[in-house]
Amino acid sequence: MKFMSTSDLGISPENIWQTTKQKQDIIITADGRPIAILTGVNENTFEDELDAIKRARALRALDMLHEESVRKGTNIISDEDILAEIDTVRKGNLS
Repeated sequence: MKFMSTSDLGISPENIWQTTKQKQDIIITADGRPIAILTGVNENTFEDELDAIKRARALRALDMLHEESVRKGTNIISDEDILAEIDTVRKGNLS
């Protein structure tokens, strides 16, 4: 993994292409903060690579939901409470 600033993108594009061809990811930074990840692909693998990135994002989102649930204590709601909430919503009796 390599870090590169946004200003470096225009200065040394050949370095970017060589790095991604070697299957190394580049973290793009602005003002020293990461803003993007540049990863190498080719015409045969780009769809698989994109699918993998989407799956990773979905898994991270799920992890964040689990963490929030534990933090709020909603991970210990009983099955009865869940079913009661579903019934309430289905009946349109939200309070």
